[in-house]
Amino acid sequence: MVRSKDPRIRSILIERAAQMLADREPVTLRALVKGTSVSTMAVYTYFDGLEGLWKALRQEGFTRLSARLALVEETSDPIRDLSALGSAYLLNGLESPDLYRVMFDATFDLEDPVAADAGLQHLVGAASRARDQGRIRSDVDPLDLATQTWIVGHGLVSLVATGPLPDAVLGYGIPMLTALFVAAGDDPVRCRRSVKSGWSI
Repeated sequence: MVRSKDPRIRSILIERAAQMLADREPVTLRALVKGTSVSTMAVYTYFDGLEGLWKALRQEGFTRLSARLALVEETSDPIRDLSALGSAYLLNGLESPDLYRVMFDATFDLEDPVAADAGLQHLVGAASRARDQGRIRSDVDPLDLATQTWIVGHGLVSLVATGPLPDAVLGYGIPMLTALFVAAGDDPVRCRRSVKSGWSI
């Protein structure tokens, strides 16, 4: 009889690896299981080795990001909401920069690419509402606008959390997003007010 896998062990190993990244510890088999109730064999049982663990860890990064974005309250102002989602994206990366690096390490595949796309869909939803309410032009593709919003957040995270720039540049998100949404058709004054309302960095 084959024993079923215990999802708690999988979670323990993923959480342990994420914590090691946060603590800047090398993730090796022995170091990973140290202080846990599992053996190194569990890494092979649940992930087929360290490469599989990295895939799972990369997926975990996107899962946490999607959960973080899901906490952003939807309001009657979709431009404010897009800004708030961009802000939440940025904060997620700043709080877990090492896990953030793993998320975008294309050396390893994702376990579930569709699930990893869930975070972007939060932005697509807000962009769709902005178009439906006439805040942006009808010819603007919500996916395109959501992707560009994501790019702004990703650039700031990369340059601040994992790069050379100081925290002071995080405020650049406001004029960058304002310019993006105005180019998509929003009124400049109203847009800046909405973006400033949603940007909580």
